[in-house]
Amino acid sequence: MNRTEVHPREVIKRALYHNAAAVVLAHNHPSGEVTPSKADRLITERLVQALGLVDIRVPDHLIVGGSQVFSFAEHGLL
Repeated sequence: MNRTEVHPREVIKRALYHNAAAVVLAHNHPSGEVTPSKADRLITERLVQALGLVDIRVPDHLIVGGSQVFSFAEHGLL
């Protein structure tokens, strides 16, 4: 498996259910390569925009691969 689908509506629904003020996004890359793909960047933008519509912040999106972690926030991508 080298991809999966994320549905912003489902993320928003769960965040609202938990009355979240913020959501930290995270997913793994089984390959061990933590550099975000174009798809990773696009879904992050979509989720940040969608969650922003209901006043939920996204302080970071983390990609875990092997023993490495990539932080969108640390790399100025949020």
